[in-house]
Amino acid sequence: MTVVQIGNQQWMLENLGADYFRNGDAIPQAETHEAWLLAGENKQPAWCYLENDKANGQKYGKLYNWYAVNDARGLAPVGWHVPTDLEWKMLSNQIGGEDFAGEKMKSSSGWNNHGNDFNSTGFTGLPGGYRSGSGSFNSVGNNGIWWSASEANGADAWARELANSNASLSRYDYTKDYGFSVRCVRD
Repeated sequence: MTVVQIGNQQWMLENLGADYFRNGDAIPQAETHEAWLLAGENKQPAWCYLENDKANGQKYGKLYNWYAVNDARGLAPVGWHVPTDLEWKMLSNQIGGEDFAGEKMKSSSGWNNHGNDFNSTGFTGLPGGYRSGSGSFNSVGNNGIWWSASEANGADAWARELANSNASLSRYDYTKDYGFSVRCVRD
């Protein structure tokens, strides 16, 4: 596993691609549109490949709903955890603040419409898009979105987003049935 040091934090260089929780239980794969919807309706953990295409897993990792992120069996490997909203904020503060952090985190290739950036931190954020709660895949090439481990309220959780259209690391709350990438930070 490749690690990048950013300020006082150590981050995984790749998006998570785990099939199993830390305790060894399989994380259910939602291989169909219907399976993704059912997992969200039942508030159960699920993952999928972007466009349900295994080849996309090599580049982008897997997309997880927040029920997988928050599962007590542990999504992150031993010694790692899904960053909290505060840890994401600490990251952005260490590299110039939310308005400018994106240009230092985005990969230098792969982004649409001249969205490539400097990647001076080595984070290498890729535009892997997301899966909506309704099951559609969106924004590959335009956005990279990562879950935090923090709830915004009973229905939503916080996530961080890089976009091809700006230099920010933006903070948004999304319903927990969305599928986003996960990047882990060392304990």
